[in-house]
Amino acid sequence: MSKFQAARCIGALTAACAALPLAGVAFAASPTVKVTDPWCRAAPRGALAGGCYLTLTAAVDDRLVSVDTELADHAEIHTMSLDGGVMRMRRLADGIALPAGRTVQLKPGAEHLMIIRPKAQISAGTSVALTLRFAKAPPLRVVAPVKAVGPMQGRH
Repeated sequence: MSKFQAARCIGALTAACAALPLAGVAFAASPTVKVTDPWCRAAPRGALAGGCYLTLTAAVDDRLVSVDTELADHAEIHTMSLDGGVMRMRRLADGIALPAGRTVQLKPGAEHLMIIRPKAQISAGTSVALTLRFAKAPPLRVVAPVKAVGPMQGRH
């Protein structure tokens, strides 16, 4: 191999090695969240709140920090827990952690989305548009069908 060929080979290897860190950036997981099975529970006329549920899977560690809907004054992220034999609901001001690649289910009797003071009745057969906001991923608009109240009536 001539000195010229060796110099070209070394130059090419140097350029390839310098580009490796950039390749890692190009293939790093982007902050996206997948939403499956969204739904809201029908609420009787005059109800002051309603519950919505869904399943979230984040590509990277993220956090659901808030939810918006045009259907109500505002919406919140809540959890329910047993306290001295009594189910208690409380707002999760810091939202819900979404570990990378793990499924987080918002469901009745646990973490869920709370629609506060709906402007219209949340009726079976309709849908509720929600905008989910995350710490890292861009906002995500979800349309959740409303299902009739079932055997867990009264639990959000």
